[in-house]
Amino acid sequence: MNSDIEIAGDPLALPHLMPPAPGHPSTVAGFAGMARTIAADRPGWQPLVRYDPATRWYHRLRTGPGYEVWLLSWLPGQGSGRHDHGQSSGVFTVLEGELTEHAGGVGRTLRPDDLRAFAPGYVHEVVNLSLLPVVSLHIYFPGLTEMPMRPPHARTGVAEVAACTAAPATPPAG
Repeated sequence: MNSDIEIAGDPLALPHLMPPAPGHPSTVAGFAGMARTIAADRPGWQPLVRYDPATRWYHRLRTGPGYEVWLLSWLPGQGSGRHDHGQSSGVFTVLEGELTEHAGGVGRTLRPDDLRAFAPGYVHEVVNLSLLPVVSLHIYFPGLTEMPMRPPHARTGVAEVAACTAAPATPPAG
């Protein structure tokens, strides 16, 4: 007696029977996985890093259908200012050093392997309060088209952010 595979052939060998491969991750978990994969490829990103004493340095590392990946460096004292990312969602992680994120009245110290995810309209400020340079990775989907700056929070400032650095880092997003 013949099996179905013997009669019809191996369905995995017939590309028209397989679902199309996604053009990019379609979930926050998928983008978080992409961030972790890129972060683990130190030889792929580390030679590209530069430091600018005047401002944060950034480099578009990769683009795909509907997303962008950015590599940023932060010298001590450099920060993003309070902003959101317009209609973009995203994930970001620290590759080297530590950053402080201030959002919703809470300060978080982010270290390598910590990962933050955010939705459109999420307002935050990120700053390097340490004495060492920092490198971070940011993925935006859809690609970043705007980054509206927001007025400083009534109590937000370097002193307030520094006071919040003792708060525990959030667990990595799934």
